[in-house]
Amino acid sequence: MFPHTDAKSWFAGDEQGRIEGAKRNSALQGAYLIIAARALGLDCGPMSGVDLDGITEQFFAGNPDFGPRVKADWVCSIGYGDPESIFERSPRPDFGKFTQFA
Repeated sequence: MFPHTDAKSWFAGDEQGRIEGAKRNSALQGAYLIIAARALGLDCGPMSGVDLDGITEQFFAGNPDFGPRVKADWVCSIGYGDPESIFERSPRPDFGKFTQFA
């Protein structure tokens, strides 16, 4: 999908590098999804500490199109939350507290 060069050769023989890159890229795409969902007014709840193996089993294991090579790497709930149960955004520090120009 990158016709400008033989990009496949960048990844050949480096399975660990392909896995690492895929995880990083999926996280970046997830971040874009969250930004887009929030721009549409949806609430998002990215989660850690979840059973990714259980999620993989539940959603992908029985699908012959995915098989054992597709695994969950991150999870985010997206929808409209109950305004009574959603807490306000945490306060943000002033710009100058952590920013300086050299």
